[in-house]
Amino acid sequence: MNSQDALLQNKVALVTGATRGIGKGIAIALAQAGATVYITGRSVNAQTATDPILGSLEDTESATQQAPGTLITCQVDHSDDTQVEQLFQRIKTEQDGQLDLLVNNVYGGVRALRDYAGKPFWEADASLWDACNNVGLRSHYIASRFAAQMMVPRKQGLIITISSWGGLSPIFGVAYGTGKSACDRLATEMAKELKPHNIASIALWPGIVGTEHITELAEEDSTTHLAPPQIDMTSTRFNWETPRFTGKVIAALAAQPNLMQLTGKLQIVAELAAKYGIVDENGNRPASLRSLRFLLSAAITPLQPQRNLIPNILIPWWLLLLTALSSPRK
Repeated sequence: MNSQDALLQNKVALVTGATRGIGKGIAIALAQAGATVYITGRSVNAQTATDPILGSLEDTESATQQAPGTLITCQVDHSDDTQVEQLFQRIKTEQDGQLDLLVNNVYGGVRALRDYAGKPFWEADASLWDACNNVGLRSHYIASRFAAQMMVPRKQGLIITISSWGGLSPIFGVAYGTGKSACDRLATEMAKELKPHNIASIALWPGIVGTEHITELAEEDSTTHLAPPQIDMTSTRFNWETPRFTGKVIAALAAQPNLMQLTGKLQIVAELAAKYGIVDENGNRPASLRSLRFLLSAAITPLQPQRNLIPNILIPWWLLLLTALSSPRK
């Protein structure tokens, strides 16, 4: 039996946007950890999918058939607040008011980001902002509001908001970066108000994740700046993480007894994996994007086969911030 199989037994989780990518990986990992997992998405099956690369709820469900946990599919459009409210009412009714974990993951901007890749914000259509931050930042706020209404009476819970290194350093442009930075602030602000109720709120940064879209970019041999430093990682797939890697880390995180010590603090998937002794599906443990191991190997490609010989020293945040986008405060 896998060491994570019973981590979340008797726990109820909701993962938004779980038809593909990181959300799908998280849902699978949580079900494998024994949780009852509600997942949302607009596409129930391949016939209802609007984009062949988007995946479907049935795809995710089929991947968890042998898991000890239970997966419950919910067709939800997160741009419709009424549908979201009905989702939480369903969970409340079916689980007798219990919701232990919300993972804010849903994101509607991937296709728009690709459509306007390389264009400055003034040349992109204004709809790019809404594509990045409606089903994204705003949806996270709405879902967290409903989740908190269930968690506060029970005096326990965890809200994880999937964010990005784009909140620190320019990656995919103005609309994306502003939204991700706001996601980090959202998690921190919620943590302050939820702390007296014993509910934790954390922003979580994956690394370079081999999602369907990123894999497609690699196959197209596109030049895409994925993470700091601004180096193309698609061709070599160096230091990639699988979507399930984030899920395994979240399962371990949600099982921790000292969650309130972490609330309001930004967490990095690779660093938590090292802390909890978690490896990815291929047996590797990707390095944090702020580690000396990653930075040197990324900059000097001949070092990559021997990257484990490089000390896994983390660059301090204050030093990393010197190369990040300047704060407007003087």
